[in-house]
Amino acid sequence: MTYSVKEIFYTLQGEGGQAGRPAVFCRFTGCNLWTGLERDRVSAMCKFCDTDFIGTDGDGGGKFKTPQALAKAVRAAWSGEGGKPLVVCTGGEPLLQLDSALIAAFHEAGLEVAVESNGTIAPPEGIDWLCISPKIGSELIVTSGQELKLVYPQNGGEPEQFDSLDFSHFFLQPMDCDAKNENAIKAVNYCKAHPKWRLSIQSHKYIGIP
Repeated sequence: MTYSVKEIFYTLQGEGGQAGRPAVFCRFTGCNLWTGLERDRVSAMCKFCDTDFIGTDGDGGGKFKTPQALAKAVRAAWSGEGGKPLVVCTGGEPLLQLDSALIAAFHEAGLEVAVESNGTIAPPEGIDWLCISPKIGSELIVTSGQELKLVYPQNGGEPEQFDSLDFSHFFLQPMDCDAKNENAIKAVNYCKAHPKWRLSIQSHKYIGIP
């Protein structure tokens, strides 16, 4: 299998349960809920995505013909000393491409594997940290993992409908749009009223890192 990657870069995880942790982000191309083209946004299942996942022209991006080649490129991007190297597989939708062979290659390269997915595709075995971010209107088939991160608010996406799912952490993340300040207040108030949920802020956007 050839893996198509938009970009590979070393930064800090900006949101969710591992916020602040150094990580290499491996952004795969493609998504099953939106083409990534603005002309298709109005008809997309996910209308609020703010990520460019088209093509392989980003820093470190390209087409990798083997799991080992991609794992080598990701490991080479890690520049930290000490600690457990972490790769965050994201997109787009990384589970369109991430398979057990690549997870094994990441592990062989000494990498802990985290995945950020929309939850519509069953994940392969071996993922160390699975974050699911449901998109309302799509079929959520992944109901367990380390982290559920709900972009809030979404029409028809009341957080309580996810309360019974088998996740270790539940996060509300204010939707980044023109009403982001209002959304943040709504998320704060919901978390205060429902302590099972914690607030996730996209801190990387505030401090200006990738």
